[in-house]
Amino acid sequence: MNDQFESTYALLVRSEEKGRGVLEILAYAVLILGVVFSIWQFAQTPVKISAPGLEPCVACHTTTTPPFVRS
Repeated sequence: MNDQFESTYALLVRSEEKGRGVLEILAYAVLILGVVFSIWQFAQTPVKISAPGLEPCVACHTTTTPPFVRS
């Protein structure tokens, strides 16, 4: 029987599956590339800011009403 104390981390490192390392690297690479691609796609999206007076729009026209006068 082995009476030496071995930490949980040492047990995990010793029992790690060797073939799993490549799969983990590929999974992390796919996740990182997906995040980079989504950020790049968001950065390429044009932003339209409508400023009053530059181009006419249907909802931009306002009407003025006379102030309410109490009698």
